Amino acid sequence: MPFHNEINKTSRAGQGLPRPAERQIEEITMEIKNVERQQTLMIRMTAPAAKLPEIMGEVYGELGAYMGRKGIAFAGAPYAMYYNMDMEALDVEMGFPIVSEDEGEGRIKTGEIPAGKVAATVHVGPYAKLEDSYNSLMSYVKEKGLDVTEWMYEYYLNSPMEVKEEELQTEICYPIK
Repeated sequence: MPFHNEINKTSRAGQGLPRPAERQIEEITMEIKNVERQQTLMIRMTAPAAKLPEIMGEVYGELGAYMGRKGIAFAGAPYAMYYNMDMEALDVEMGFPIVSEDEGEGRIKTGEIPAGKVAATVHVGPYAKLEDSYNSLMSYVKEKGLDVTEWMYEYYLNSPMEVKEEELQTEICYPIK
């Protein structure tokens, strides 16, 4: 994906995330942090989890091409927001934070990642092992007595096209109610 190099220039990968209220669980850092609202361009759909890698490549390519045509700058790493956990019919929104306003076109819509507190962790390693980090984060949430939303999102801080699978970084965020 040719636009991914531009994404890396604006993403938070390698910049060290703020670490308030952090804790180490099985070598995974957990934290509670405040996030600012981010305007996004996104595509939302229902899809089986098994097809997500292929679908995400297509969606991010479509969004990147649109943003390139319109001269819209990336404001951060690509993300996916999951509204359910039905592996046969995931309700998922995929997109990019953007710098300037835009109305979208066709299936490309404007959206936002809301401001607020989140319970977060950065998973390092293959996407196939994300479940381990999710389980650790949910244990942390339970231990802290936090009430989180049913939906959550992930930022993809680097690309499988540019780093080894073991070096992939995925930030997982659960908004706190």
